[in-house]
Amino acid sequence: MAHTLSATDLILNQDGSIYHLNLLPHDIASTIITVGDPDRVTEVSKYFDRIELKKGKREFITHTGYIGKSRISVVSTGIGTDNIDIVMNELDALVNIDLDTRSEKENVTTLNFIRIGTSGAIQPDLPMGSLLASSHGIGLDNLMHYYQCGDRQVDSGLTAYVNNYFKSDNLIPYIEACSSDLYSKIAFDIPTGITLTAPGFYAPQGRNTRAKQVYNNLLTKMLDFHYKGQVITNLEMETAGIYGLANALGHRALSINAILASRVNFEFSKQPNKIVEQAIQQVLERVVMLDE
Repeated sequence: MAHTLSATDLILNQDGSIYHLNLLPHDIASTIITVGDPDRVTEVSKYFDRIELKKGKREFITHTGYIGKSRISVVSTGIGTDNIDIVMNELDALVNIDLDTRSEKENVTTLNFIRIGTSGAIQPDLPMGSLLASSHGIGLDNLMHYYQCGDRQVDSGLTAYVNNYFKSDNLIPYIEACSSDLYSKIAFDIPTGITLTAPGFYAPQGRNTRAKQVYNNLLTKMLDFHYKGQVITNLEMETAGIYGLANALGHRALSINAILASRVNFEFSKQPNKIVEQAIQQVLERVVMLDE
C-alpha cells in the first residue's frame, strides 16, 4: 500500500504547485542543472535553443527548455545544504509523489542532477580557472544525519578514515559519492577530487573574521588528509548534501566545481564570471549526450 503524506509533510500552494519551488510536475525535465545564484539561471538558459518555462519564488528560480532534442531544467538552490534539503525533496516529490492523492507512486523516476558551482581550492597544484569534478563530498554540516543512508557506493575504508580523521575535533562528518554513470558521461576527462562541504562560508571554511574561531587549524587539517592517494581538494557548501539526498532518493548526481580561489595561496580570481561561463558551456555540451 502506497504511503500517503499529510498536508503538513507535503505542502502545496493553492494552484497545486510544490510549496517552495512553485513548480508543477510537468514543469521539470529529468535532467536538472543546479546553481546556487539565482542570477546564474539565465547564464545557463541563454544557451537553450528555446525556453518553455520560467518560474520563480524566493531564491528558487527555474527555467526549463531544450538544447536540440534534450529537455533540461536549471534550478537555483541558494546557498547551503539547508536549501538543498528543500530543493532535492521537492523536485523528487514532483516526479515520485502523486500530488493529487499525496501518495508515493509505484514506479520511481530517477532524475539526473548536475551541480555547476563555485569553489575554493585547498591544494596548491589545483589552479584557479580550472574545473574539478567531485568524486565524493564530505559533509561537515548535519543534513544527512537526519536521513537513512541510500546506496552510497563509498569504500568502507574511506568512510572509516573520514570518521576517525575528524573525531579529535568532535566533528561528525558524512561522506557521499557521485554517480559513476554521470561521471563517466560528463566528467571523464575533468580532474577529480574529494570536496568538503562546509556549513558556512567564514569560520567553517577556515576564514578569519572578527569573530573568534574554535578550529584555528582547519585548513591545515584538510591539507593533511590523505587516504590511498586521495586528498581533499576544495571547499564549498552544497555538494555532500546533493550527493546524500540523491543517493537516499534514488537519483543520480554530479558536482562540477569552477575553481575561483586558491585558499593556500590567498588568491581570488580576477575573472570569476569567465571561469563560470566556461564551466557552463562545457557541462551543457556534455549534458545533451545523456539522451543519446
